[in-house]
Amino acid sequence: MSLTIIERRNTKKELAANFNLAGVTLEQAAQDLATTPEHVEAVLQLQVDQIEEPWILRNYLNKQLAAQGKTPLPYSRLQDDPAVHWFLNTDLIAKGRLN
Repeated sequence: MSLTIIERRNTKKELAANFNLAGVTLEQAAQDLATTPEHVEAVLQLQVDQIEEPWILRNYLNKQLAAQGKTPLPYSRLQDDPAVHWFLNTDLIAKGRLN
């Protein structure tokens, strides 16, 4: 499934907003997700190698926010359980790593 230009723009804004709300640094997110800060930044910009990567970042941010007692801002496309999307590798998402 591919996103339209508007959907891509909105998804990038939504990821960035939740990243900022979570208050994590690129370095901390990279360490937690077993990758580099540059890779986390690329995923925030939807420059991904695997379609599951934004979902992995979304789940990470949602967990960070929940641990702080915060509610994630809503997502327009990265919503619901990834398992409802037949084209996603849910095993990869469940690992929670961007490496």
